Amino acid sequence: MKKPFLNLLIFCLFPFAIFAQRNPGAVIAGDFADPSVIKVDDTYFAVGTSSEWAPHFPVFKSPDLKNWQQTGYVFDKAPEWTSGSFWAPEYYKIKDTYYLYYTARRKSDNTSYIGVATSKYPDRGFVDHGTLITFGKEAIDAFIFDDGGQLYISFKAYGLDNRPIELLSSKLSADGLHLEGELTSILKDDQKIGMEGQSILKKNGYYYLFYSAGNCCGIDCSYNVRVARSKSINGPYEKYSGNPILTENDQWKCMGHGTFVKGTDGREFYLHHAYNKKSTILTGREALISELVWSGPDGWPAFKAQEIVGGKAQDIHDNFKTAELGKYWQWDFRNSTPLIKQQNGGLSLSGTVKSGNETGIVLTTRPVSNHFVAETTVLNHNAALKGLAFYGDANAALGVGVQDGQVVLWQVQGKGFSPLSKAPISKSQPVELRLSLDAEGSCQFYYRQGKAEWKQLTAAAGTKADKLMQWDRSPRVGLHFKGAQSLNAQFAGFSMVN
Repeated sequence: MKKPFLNLLIFCLFPFAIFAQRNPGAVIAGDFADPSVIKVDDTYFAVGTSSEWAPHFPVFKSPDLKNWQQTGYVFDKAPEWTSGSFWAPEYYKIKDTYYLYYTARRKSDNTSYIGVATSKYPDRGFVDHGTLITFGKEAIDAFIFDDGGQLYISFKAYGLDNRPIELLSSKLSADGLHLEGELTSILKDDQKIGMEGQSILKKNGYYYLFYSAGNCCGIDCSYNVRVARSKSINGPYEKYSGNPILTENDQWKCMGHGTFVKGTDGREFYLHHAYNKKSTILTGREALISELVWSGPDGWPAFKAQEIVGGKAQDIHDNFKTAELGKYWQWDFRNSTPLIKQQNGGLSLSGTVKSGNETGIVLTTRPVSNHFVAETTVLNHNAALKGLAFYGDANAALGVGVQDGQVVLWQVQGKGFSPLSKAPISKSQPVELRLSLDAEGSCQFYYRQGKAEWKQLTAAAGTKADKLMQWDRSPRVGLHFKGAQSLNAQFAGFSMVN
């Protein structure tokens, strides 16, 4: 962790939005689950789960599968049929059109089904075509495979039924927008250990079906990657006796749900997710890349010594002087509708919240390590609470903010908002705020005005981050506003150093 004066020095030396990079081992650090990857000429594009954050399905690009930069999102606005849980996007290209098959909850019944959208570009301009697969109580995790000109789509079924999970498959129309023929069961979870996130490769006359088994998410996750093969795409598939072929190592656990792509040198790589053991689920399921080789007995595949290629994490230094909002910002769209204005080196935040949301609006970004220092400056004084927050959900948040001549350390647990500590401040000056997390999971909160030293606000019961954890996504750090829509928060700069 950089010392405070170094944070300020870095921020002063670079008066524009930048990223300072380090190497933490993940190719896309921070919460980026269920990644799908596609190669376009000499550039790779990856898209991942966004869950309950908007905008939906973040997109990154890379020249080499190692160094990635975010370019945007698939959807700036949620498709009309959806209500949330934007999971497991899958790239595909037909002729000159890019397809994005994705999972989301249907608004009419809150059931997860598979939709499809298309664009002439891999990272923008997607137009939604609605639902493609509405099957049973749950249809998720689409994968597309071209078998000699005939497209197939496979997906996970029966995950919420009282029966074994199955991977089902159907022929897909040439335009990629319609199912054709009957559904076929290609693999059944007879042992009831979990099965999803499948990908298919064909080699030496066999169809190799890679799939994730176990519990995907949270503290008790048990994910691993397994493989089965068949002479026919419709099965029956023989499960490999050497399963699992990708599982935890000394740094990462619960590896799974990915897709394959050729590297620049022709080698086969698998972009997938895993949890960092140091940060457990704090940084979410991060994107790793592992090399696939065909060195197993009788032609079975293996992952080369479970080798994982490392990438570079990104710190944030943003003083809001760019024309557009930084791509790393997201918000909880289910519980808030933010109004954001960015110009002349300042950011204004206000908006509305869903009834029962005691936290307010948080413009968030993903932490990429188990320790960080986040800072901002609040420029205005009014009756609204405005500052920094560490946000898990509308009913699980911590923060420090400025309100009516006071700086306030606050917490939301369940449906209750609680001020934990307060201190008086001058209304005639801006207020600098700092929120830090240490490697033991404790949060610290500081404030200062003018040239004064940093002062800490503390709570008698402590401020641990463990109550912020969600089952399927990491908590986020960002700018906070809680107040009437007629008011706003004015910020000058934001930094987060990991």
